[in-house]
Amino acid sequence: MIEASEGRGERADDVEQRDVVIVGAGVSGLATAHFLRNQGVDGVLLIEGEEQAGGTIQTRQLDGFIFEPGPNSMLDNSPAMKRLIGQLGLDDRVAVAADAAKKRYIVRDGRLQPLPMSPPSLIKSRLFSWGTKLRLAREPFVSAAPADAEETLEQFVLRRLGREFLQYAIDPFVAGTFAGRPEDLCVRTAFRRLWDLEQHHGSLIRGAMQLAKQRKAAAKAAGNASGDEGEIQAGPSGKMLSFEGGLQTLIQSLATPCGENLRTSLAYLGVRRSDFGYRVTSMDVDGAHEIDARVMLLTLPAHTYPSLEFDDINMPLDEIGAIPYPPVTAVFFGYHQRPTEEPLDGFGFLTPRLESRRILGTLWNSVGFPDRAPEGGLAMTTYVGGMRQPENTQWSDEEMVDVVFEELRDLMGIQLRPDVVAVHRWTRAIPQYVMGHRQLMEKVDAAEVEAPGLFIGGNFRGGISLGDCVTRSEELAEQIATFLRD
Repeated sequence: MIEASEGRGERADDVEQRDVVIVGAGVSGLATAHFLRNQGVDGVLLIEGEEQAGGTIQTRQLDGFIFEPGPNSMLDNSPAMKRLIGQLGLDDRVAVAADAAKKRYIVRDGRLQPLPMSPPSLIKSRLFSWGTKLRLAREPFVSAAPADAEETLEQFVLRRLGREFLQYAIDPFVAGTFAGRPEDLCVRTAFRRLWDLEQHHGSLIRGAMQLAKQRKAAAKAAGNASGDEGEIQAGPSGKMLSFEGGLQTLIQSLATPCGENLRTSLAYLGVRRSDFGYRVTSMDVDGAHEIDARVMLLTLPAHTYPSLEFDDINMPLDEIGAIPYPPVTAVFFGYHQRPTEEPLDGFGFLTPRLESRRILGTLWNSVGFPDRAPEGGLAMTTYVGGMRQPENTQWSDEEMVDVVFEELRDLMGIQLRPDVVAVHRWTRAIPQYVMGHRQLMEKVDAAEVEAPGLFIGGNFRGGISLGDCVTRSEELAEQIATFLRD
């Protein structure tokens, strides 16, 4: 156990003192607090500006349906996430997506075409021309870029895989994950796995084959020689997971042990150095409050940084604040009875830019996780806007619902209006790892070195997925615990 600082949790000169203060109680802040407790650091104080913890992870119950306007699932390819789930005692509450959810669809020529997820399915696929299939076969012979080269994802894919693959695979995928555009994102920071495959194996295909062999060997060593561990996968590896009742289950399990050490509706104003370490200023309805902390961890969205006060700390606030965050609107449709005669057998569909649709894509939530809708029903979430069409998020709720219904009628043949509707607007949804992001993060690294005890987290650093956030939280907890011991 790390001993508590003298006076921690009490007032000295009217200033509360803590070993660790975390500003931002989204999954990054909550997970770091959990891992710190496991490291023997008690009494970590979390400050959250909203009324409840969890950040963009929200689970809403709507007349028997579950609507999650933010993240709604995760991959099980993060060892840190697996450890977190086990430590929280949530193994029995994990929900594994149904096999049907493994299939993804892409819109081409107004029709839903399955995205090929393996070499055999690629050969049979109608999504890509034979020219593109032959181009993919030549990919192992394309030279790797120099390690110091800076490329957008678009440049990387055009060089290795060709334009049609960019247009009908990568472009919709980027819209569905980042709500972004391939021409904006830096491949090295936004899609590090692709960059690593090229740098370490010289080829995406050779690298994917090598990883498949490694997964198969690991599965065999673990006594599980069956399943898809040895398959070459088109996307990130791992099964799709959630929890009974949605991802809010994870947030509740992280927040409950914090007790009174989690303070919500408390606006963060700034930080400055103090004799104790750092002095944090925050405000609620009762006025301003000051807390001294040996360690400060910020897990705030990047766009909040320019409004903060960082006295005597060389932090590139305006540059962090300039990281783009596109607006995205999530539109939920719930049906008590399935509105289509054709059975749905996939995770959902995405729309390429070339198709000129007014939506980014739709997730069939209850196909993967049946408890998202009443028995026999259907739950779907459609996303509008992003970097591709930010202006579409300006529609009224009524216009938004009408547009989504028209698009789903055209693409899925749905004729019935939904029984339950919900609209959730994210004015700033997902940070974009654009060109220059790596250099900016190096400046943040340097600022941390110049200010020992100050740490910067959040999903604009180290990856946007839940697994990425939890992985970085575990790393941060170890770094903070080491700092306190030294």
